[in-house]
Amino acid sequence: MSADSQHRFEDTTAAQQQFLSLFLRSEREVFRYVAALVPNVADAEDIVQQTALALWEKFESYDPALPFTPWACRFALNKARQWIERRQRWQALLDHGLAEELARRREELQPEFDRRLRHLEDCLGRLPNEQRSLVEGYYYQRTDIDSLAENSGRTVAATYKMLQRIRQTLQRCVEIRVQPEAS
Repeated sequence: MSADSQHRFEDTTAAQQQFLSLFLRSEREVFRYVAALVPNVADAEDIVQQTALALWEKFESYDPALPFTPWACRFALNKARQWIERRQRWQALLDHGLAEELARRREELQPEFDRRLRHLEDCLGRLPNEQRSLVEGYYYQRTDIDSLAENSGRTVAATYKMLQRIRQTLQRCVEIRVQPEAS
């Protein structure tokens, strides 16, 4: 590591430590501030997390001569406003029948989904054992990619690539099986 990159690393580490120290001391107050703006504790927690990310991204513009908590609360207010706007837009869509339309379309498409799912299960059964085990581990058992890579003796990148190839194979298999039915 060059002296310049070592210096940048030390600067970044010092900034991270300073940010964490300030944020952790203010986090409860920021949470209380956000909780007063939104009706749900889980939403308030999400907004505080989004606020922390935004604060870190803009931390270089923070003036250490000023108190941190009011600065953080301004970010939290902006994040809460964004959350409220998104929720209001979503609510407006729901108020105009979107939920009913989505439910109607899902019901309409359900036979096609079921048919494709049956074909997918058949296609999965045709995969070689190693590939099927990888798919089952990743999608059904929710095994993390690092563990799957280690168990298969591959790198993480190679494991992702193999999953991508298997998905493409499964997609082609399903499409071929669905095609004759449409004719």
